[in-house]
Amino acid sequence: MRYSYNNLWKLLIDNHMKKKDLEVAAHIASSTIAKMSKELPVTLDVLGRICEVLKCNIGDILEIIY
Repeated sequence: MRYSYNNLWKLLIDNHMKKKDLEVAAHIASSTIAKMSKELPVTLDVLGRICEVLKCNIGDILEIIY
């Protein structure tokens, strides 16, 4: 199983944000951003905070590939 955050990266571009901006706004660690860049799983809490910042749903930022 693989986790794709490609939709998240596209949303950041659409919102004129960098990964560092998201890190600060959502109060997440740089290591978490690194995990996401490597398509590794992160906690639902992190995903929830990202969704709150971007005003979206988890399905808008995460795709699970079997």
